[in-house]
Amino acid sequence: MSITLTINGQGRAVEVAPGETLLELLRRAGCKSVKLGCDTGDCGTCAVLLNGRAVNACMLLAVACDGCSVTTVEGLEVEGRLHDLQSASLDSGGVQCGFCTPGMIMAAVDLLSRNPHPTDEEIRAGLAGNLCRCTGYVKQIAAVRMAHAEVDDHD
Repeated sequence: MSITLTINGQGRAVEVAPGETLLELLRRAGCKSVKLGCDTGDCGTCAVLLNGRAVNACMLLAVACDGCSVTTVEGLEVEGRLHDLQSASLDSGGVQCGFCTPGMIMAAVDLLSRNPHPTDEEIRAGLAGNLCRCTGYVKQIAAVRMAHAEVDDHD
């Protein structure tokens, strides 16, 4: 079946197989930041923005995304400049093995789009669907705090 969608700002018409997930489609389209972790929607490594909201791409059939806009970590960079959350993740040490990082960043982008000044408790709730085995989440929370301070500095 043929669908159309926008991936990281680029309109595309793609053929999808019955049962193909959005995760599989994105990987086939070259978006390597979207990872297959648990394949049950529990770990968040496949989180992307679908029409601006964080979703687990492993849980969505690609056909259901017809006409939608999808943003992955690759799509956050603008004109060679990293998104504030990407920079903050690097600067805070929130990136260790990097496997969970794209999903964490996408969940944080969604959070900050809805709540530009979250408390630490709200940050923890916003990142709750993302599992990390390398850190104690302290550095990821610091990255979100740092990123929202960057947003304030740009205003």
